[in-house]
Amino acid sequence: MTTPSIDTAPDGRRQRSERSKQAIIEAMLDMIGEGTLIPTAQQVSERAGVGIRSVFRHFEDMESIFVMADEARRSRYEDIFLGGDRKGTLEQRILHAVEQRAKGYEIYGNVMLTTLAQRWRFTTLRKNYERYQRGLRKDLHDWLPELEKLDDSACEAVHGIASFEFWNRLRDHQGLSKKTAIGVVVNMLNGLLGLK
Repeated sequence: MTTPSIDTAPDGRRQRSERSKQAIIEAMLDMIGEGTLIPTAQQVSERAGVGIRSVFRHFEDMESIFVMADEARRSRYEDIFLGGDRKGTLEQRILHAVEQRAKGYEIYGNVMLTTLAQRWRFTTLRKNYERYQRGLRKDLHDWLPELEKLDDSACEAVHGIASFEFWNRLRDHQGLSKKTAIGVVVNMLNGLLGLK
């Protein structure tokens, strides 16, 4: 039987520590994805299979978990929202843009609801929300450069209709299917952009 050398023992501890840290982040994201929009540190520790002390040994507070979670998942969020076929007529691009956003809203809706529910508590979530809103606005102009020709009021209406908040109202509050909600948003955008 060999005894770990002085050099390898710290590496093993670091690896275990990193695994625990990742388990905590994944546990919180999994819980949010399943609908626990405001998970507590105790719930996260139980889900991750670590002690509550371990959570706060790795993270100063819940906000710092959100910081790491955003860093871990940001590229996934952006891949969904910034993807899609951007060619074709205005009518085709409106449909594709709405379908792409619907895809992102359906996958990450609970993450957005968590952000909206807790942004008053955590500066990180407030800043993340503002950053993503700016990104979504810029991205919609990339899909639809025709927005530049609209007056300010019509342009703001387009952004409101294309928002997660409006999507969530259609899907959750009004109980519309995904397909029907896409149709509502597309029809409204077509109207604002002079197609109907």
